[in-house]
Amino acid sequence: MAKVLLIDDDEALAPPLAQYLARFDFELVSAVRPSEGLQRLESEAFDALILDGMLPEMDGLEFCRRLRAGEEAWRLIPVLMLSARGDLTDRVVGLELGADDYLAKPFEPRELAARLQSLLRRAGLRTKVDEGAVAAAATSSTERTPVARLRHFEGLTIDMDRREVSNTGGALPELTSMEYELLLMLASEPGRVFSRDEILNHLRGQEADIYTRSVDILVSRLRKKLAPLDAVKTLRNAGYCLALAPASAAAAAKASTSS
Repeated sequence: MAKVLLIDDDEALAPPLAQYLARFDFELVSAVRPSEGLQRLESEAFDALILDGMLPEMDGLEFCRRLRAGEEAWRLIPVLMLSARGDLTDRVVGLELGADDYLAKPFEPRELAARLQSLLRRAGLRTKVDEGAVAAAATSSTERTPVARLRHFEGLTIDMDRREVSNTGGALPELTSMEYELLLMLASEPGRVFSRDEILNHLRGQEADIYTRSVDILVSRLRKKLAPLDAVKTLRNAGYCLALAPASAAAAAKASTSS
């Protein structure tokens, strides 16, 4: 069962939502103030966080910023932000500060559950709704050719199992789910220019509520985390590409041994 923390000052929201999400194998724990939410995070482990945008003490955007700058374990928690305003600026800023998805209030509980499932899939976790897919994968695994665990490029390695990215100097800052999905897309065809529309459609396919401007913000964040590598190039009026060539077989073998 996946454990989810809800931080929302609407005390009437948590009980019915917890009852509904339990059908999808989620255990919902609630806090009405950011300070209470921080105490929960310090004492318990959570698989995802639902964060209201308008809170007492500090707003959801500031809480998200502090979360991503805080304890290392907190930086990995998928964050779904809620907002009664549904303002585009809020959504873009929320994504820029490290939120993984955004949902406007009022929302349908089924959509919230679907978005949580998507976030956990991208984080490598599974809930009850995924059990059929897991069983199917298990029965057919012997028929498939194993997929390489690591993707090697010049100066960059992507660990597909651990969802980690490193360079010759070691591990790089943790990527959010959206940043990681963007990197995987660019790395699927190094040197190919992906248009904003292609990236937008791909990320929307991950069930994220994302806009054209958010693509630019995600690319900017990814560039900063991959620095000093000049990994992502912008082609004006065209799009973005991964500007790193796949590593040679010898270099890849050496990198695999050292990791």
